[in-house]
Amino acid sequence: MNQNELKEITSRDVDFAQWYTDICKKAELIDYSSIKGCMVIRPYGYAIWENIQKELDRRFKETGHENVAMPMFISESLLQKEKDHVEGFAPEVAWVTHGGNEELPERLCVRPTSETLFCEHYANIVKSYRDLPKLYNQWCSVVRWEKTTRPFLRSREFLWQEGHTVHRTSEEAKEETLKMLNIYADFCENILAIPVIKGEKTAKEKFAGAENTYTIEALMYNGIALQSATSHYFGDNFAKAFHMKFMDKDNQEKYMYQTSWGLSTRIIGAMIMTHSDDHGLVLPPHIAPMKVTVIPIGKNHTEVIDKSYEIAKNLKLEGISCTVDDSEKSPGYRFAEAEMRGIPVRIELGPRDLEKNTCILVRRDTLEKVEVSLEHVLEEVVKLLSDIQNSMYFRAKMRRDEMTKSATTLEEMKKLSEQENGFIKAYWCGNRTCEEKIKEETGITSRCIPFEEDNQEGICCVCGKKAEHLVYWGKQY
Repeated sequence: MNQNELKEITSRDVDFAQWYTDICKKAELIDYSSIKGCMVIRPYGYAIWENIQKELDRRFKETGHENVAMPMFISESLLQKEKDHVEGFAPEVAWVTHGGNEELPERLCVRPTSETLFCEHYANIVKSYRDLPKLYNQWCSVVRWEKTTRPFLRSREFLWQEGHTVHRTSEEAKEETLKMLNIYADFCENILAIPVIKGEKTAKEKFAGAENTYTIEALMYNGIALQSATSHYFGDNFAKAFHMKFMDKDNQEKYMYQTSWGLSTRIIGAMIMTHSDDHGLVLPPHIAPMKVTVIPIGKNHTEVIDKSYEIAKNLKLEGISCTVDDSEKSPGYRFAEAEMRGIPVRIELGPRDLEKNTCILVRRDTLEKVEVSLEHVLEEVVKLLSDIQNSMYFRAKMRRDEMTKSATTLEEMKKLSEQENGFIKAYWCGNRTCEEKIKEETGITSRCIPFEEDNQEGICCVCGKKAEHLVYWGKQY
C-alpha cells in the first residue's frame, strides 16, 4: 500500500457514496477494470470472500447439500421456457451471438442465474421419488447488464453461490426454503455482525417465476436498506414448464417442487457500509483474513522484534491469524495502514513496553487502547476478539433500531422519508395499487413482510382499509 492510498478518505457523513468508494479502493479490496461495470477483486477483497465462502459452504454441506458446476451459457430457447422468469431478467441479459467468426444458429445467454440450467438437468436425472430430494449448490459468477454499477453492490459480473433443490412434496420444498433463509440470517448476524430482518417479499417484489420470495434485509449506516440474501419457493411452476416429472410411491407421475437461494459478493458491500468508519475498514473478527497485527516500535531493537514474532507465533498456535509488520515505514503509517485494512486487533510493542513486560492492545472497532501484561497477552487477545465481534453486532442493531420508525398514514411516511433514511413500519392492505402509490409519493419501497409481525390489527396507511400485513418500507440499494 503506497502513501497515496492512506490519504484522508471522504467522511461518511459528508458524502457516503464517495466514502464507500474510497474504502473499497484504499483498503485494496477492488480495482476498476477497462470493461465498464466490471471490477477486479484484489487479493485482500478475495480473502474476505474466501472466508465467507468457507463459512457458508460448511453450513450447506452440514445440511446435506452438494456442490456442482453448471455451464455459463444458456440457449435462448431454454431461457424462454418459463415466461415470467425470462421477462424478469430480459433487460439485464448479455448475449453471445458469434463463435469465432461464425454467427451462432441460436443466441446464447451468459447466465444471469441458473434456474433453467438446473431444471434441464433435473428433468434428465430424476426419474423416481427415490432420486429425491436433490440438494445442489454452485459457486460461480453471473452476468447482469446493470446500467448503474458500484463496487460489490452492483456490477455486471459478480461472484455468488446459488442453491437449487428439487423435492417430492411442496411441504419439503417450503421447509427447505425457510431453512436456507435461516442459515443466511444466522451467518449474517453471528459471523458478519449484521443484524437482519427476516421476512417475505410482496408479490410485486418477489423473484421472477417464484411463488414466494423470502429475504433478509439489513440497514446500512446511512439508513438505506440492502437485500442481503434471498430464498425462493417455486412450487411446481418451473417443473411444468420444463417437464420435470418423477414416478411417485403410488406409481403416479408427478411434478417436482423446487427452490433456489443465493448470496453474493454484495454482502461485502453490506459489511463495509454497516461497520466501517472514516479511518477505513472495520471487519468482524470472525470474517477478517488477518485478526491481529503486531507492530514493533523503535529502530534496531532486536529484542522487541524477537518478542513480536514470539507473540505472533503463540497466537497462530491458537488458531488466530496474525502478522508482524516490522517494515521500515514509520509507526504512525503502520498504525494507519492496519486501521485502513480493518485488522480487528493491533498490538503495539516498544522498548519501554518490553522493560515493563507489557504491550498495548488497540481494538479496531472503537480504537480504544489498553495496556496488558505480556504474560497474559494471548488470553487478553482472545477475550478482546470475542468482545469486538459482539460489540459490533449490538452497535449495528442499536443503530438500526434507532433508525426504525412507525407511520400510520401516507403523509407520515412522506415526512419520515424526507427527514431521514431508515426503516418505516406501516400497515398495508395487500393491494398493489397502494404499494405503488407509496413508492410514487415517497420514493421508498416495501422491503419485506416480517415473520415477527405484531399481533395488533391495523389499517392500511394509504387507503384506510383493514390491513393484511405490517410491512417494513425503505430506500434500497
